[in-house]
Amino acid sequence: MAPSEQHKAKKRRLDDGAERADAPKSSSRFRPTEPREWTVSVAIPTSIITDCVTREQRTTIVGRIARALAVFSVDEVVIFDDSPMDSRAPNVDLDAFTGDTDPAHFMTHILSYLETPPFMRKNLFPLHPNLRSQGLLPSLDMPHHPYKDEWLPYREGLTIAGRPKSGKGTIVDVGLRDTVTISEEIPPKTRVTLQVFDDGRDPEPVHPAAPRTEAGYYWGYTVRKCTSLSKVFTESAFEDGYDLSVGTSERGVPVARAFPDVVASGTTADFRHLLVAFGGPRGLEYAAMNDPDLGELNVAGGRTRELFDHWVNVLPHQGSRSIRTEEAVLIALTALRPLWFSG
Repeated sequence: MAPSEQHKAKKRRLDDGAERADAPKSSSRFRPTEPREWTVSVAIPTSIITDCVTREQRTTIVGRIARALAVFSVDEVVIFDDSPMDSRAPNVDLDAFTGDTDPAHFMTHILSYLETPPFMRKNLFPLHPNLRSQGLLPSLDMPHHPYKDEWLPYREGLTIAGRPKSGKGTIVDVGLRDTVTISEEIPPKTRVTLQVFDDGRDPEPVHPAAPRTEAGYYWGYTVRKCTSLSKVFTESAFEDGYDLSVGTSERGVPVARAFPDVVASGTTADFRHLLVAFGGPRGLEYAAMNDPDLGELNVAGGRTRELFDHWVNVLPHQGSRSIRTEEAVLIALTALRPLWFSG
């Protein structure tokens, strides 16, 4: 058989396989856990992308972080700038590519884009140089990114212009063939979380955290940006801040020593809001050194660990001289997951 004929035959086989009705399909369906008020937050420094040379490298690294957040059901990601204050570019043009001028803006832009359900991204994220390499980004495939044939008691929606036939309320695009109507009056291009019913009642807007707190569904992550490490704590979105904090460092202690009761008993840790903080190539000490507020408190270098309840090395005796932060996130969340999940 000639090479061209072999290519055509191979293409036919691939095409036929793609169209087979009995081809295996994913049967995964999201099942809720117990309703929960507690949350898991992750803090990531901007220095993880400052050494990157290309837009594609920066985009890929942030995509890997986002994928880890989704896989481990992280509720909040905090991006903090750990660069020296005098090295930061003033008057950054946020309409231009910011991966090399304002990495915090770039990272939060990409992370917010990925967290948003795909069907509403076009309306909420105008064309921007930061998104030029979006084809390299992974699918997060979270519960609030449902398939069209998948029913969940909650759904994310985007309000659209126009009046319902009744003349009252708001039309909402929820990613289905047909839009839905809610009785509330909400401006267009507003993202809303809806509770949907299977008994014919109209959907109702609820708090964005309701799928988690009322039904136990993981519903994506929120994104927060800080100008320094200390502001990760002082600008917390939670009223009483984080009641359990973990700093990761190769100079920390193993997880089993940091949390002996959890490891021994197999029960979860007692907390409402857990924070796991990661350093960049130079560690969390570098972030503390460049934080003016911590400088005034003389918290830097070896005292950085005093900022956290626990100072943990998630992979003792590593085989490589260094572990990249995007790798450390996966390793740490695997090692620390027993703190919040005992199954």
